[in-house]
Amino acid sequence: MHFSYNKLLLYILLFVITCSSCKKFLDVGNPRDQIVAKYVYQSNTSAANVLTGIYFDLSQQGSWAQGQYGFSAICALSADELVAFPTNYSLNGLYTNNFGGDGFWSLLYAAIYRTNAAIEGLSATTTLTPAVQKQLLGEAKFIRAFCYFYLVNLYGDVPILTVSDYKVNAVATRSSAANVYKQIISDLQEAQNMLNDNYVDQDAITTTLERIRPNKWTATALLARVYLYTSNWSAAATQAGMVIDNKSLFDTVALNDVFLKNSRETIWQLQPNYIVADFFNTLDARTFVLENGPDESEHPFWVSHFLLDEFENGDQREVNWIAVDSSTGIAYYFPFKYKLYKPEDPQGEYLMVFRLAEQYLIRAEARAQLGQLGDARLDLDVIRRRAGLNATTASTKEPLLATILHERHVELFTEWGHRWLDLKRTGMVNTVMAEVTPQKGGTWQSYKQLYPLPFGDLQLNPNLIQNEGYSH
Repeated sequence: MHFSYNKLLLYILLFVITCSSCKKFLDVGNPRDQIVAKYVYQSNTSAANVLTGIYFDLSQQGSWAQGQYGFSAICALSADELVAFPTNYSLNGLYTNNFGGDGFWSLLYAAIYRTNAAIEGLSATTTLTPAVQKQLLGEAKFIRAFCYFYLVNLYGDVPILTVSDYKVNAVATRSSAANVYKQIISDLQEAQNMLNDNYVDQDAITTTLERIRPNKWTATALLARVYLYTSNWSAAATQAGMVIDNKSLFDTVALNDVFLKNSRETIWQLQPNYIVADFFNTLDARTFVLENGPDESEHPFWVSHFLLDEFENGDQREVNWIAVDSSTGIAYYFPFKYKLYKPEDPQGEYLMVFRLAEQYLIRAEARAQLGQLGDARLDLDVIRRRAGLNATTASTKEPLLATILHERHVELFTEWGHRWLDLKRTGMVNTVMAEVTPQKGGTWQSYKQLYPLPFGDLQLNPNLIQNEGYSH
């Protein structure tokens, strides 16, 4: 699927009314949206463009998916993977754990509003091809679950909004994390039953090689992760195994091929779009790759010594996925998973969201928790062998779990906040950050593992309560 400039303008126009009131999640649902919806869901093409528009927005600068203020960078700063340029005060505040990323809140709820509106419109229409309608409903359910997964992990208890009615949303209260996970699981199970087994094109029905519309296996991959996070080990192993066993679509590939567009390791990618799709590849490449050292605005990150110290001797991920820039006389190491960063580079990389290696690590951890240590080692060693390492020597449960967590760190670094979320879900965040944060120039307190809610939303909705430890 490749979008022309004119088509992208069409998508923007389709959404200008729908998105006009999405700056605050509490203030959405203008009746004008209902007028737009009446026409949008009358044809397969315009209905498919609703979801395409959401994916397009995720691929832009300023989105929560990539770039300087995307999940990968911000969560890596919060944890122990990246260093921020000292005079970039907003990023340095995140790096020292002096304040959290409240900006994701409104962006995620804006996406949820749009998916809620899409679910309502798609459910009500009677004019779409049934297969298209089913696929698009599955995509919307998946995206909503995806958004709630990050909300609950970044902010804790959050409001569950499943309608586009602004009067309902404006007074929403926070629901427990357990109930948020129930909603996520429900959405993903429905998405599994609705989404196509294969990858489909812009029209939401034609099979394609492009892996940029979610399919059944995308929902399954997220469901495996959710079950891992909620300690449902058996279900996590089962769901991850379903993806792993689909050899017709998925396989591990060489390290330098992982992040290429449509690689067989890909479960879901976002196609780069910045008005003109050919202008560059991923924003993460443009942000992370250093040629003349880091700077305050365009390239404000480099890899921390904490991450560098994690790699074993001979680990080819350090060789292939981390590079060094010494042009300033100082060696700055930087993430080099994405290698195409110049405007003149051909479009060869898409932004990876879900990939097969994570599924092996999910199943390895779940199996270890279930006491299936031999099978857990087999899964773990698939990833270690690809990195040029020997099989693990861990033979008992706790050392094996520690090895798996280490492997997640060096395999998934600077990807979608895995390290930050792993530290929290495993109960290690206070131990690790109490050591790391002082070295970053800050002071660690346990409440900082959750980000604060934005002040504007707290003022608009008296039913919302700020996370503990934060005040305005």
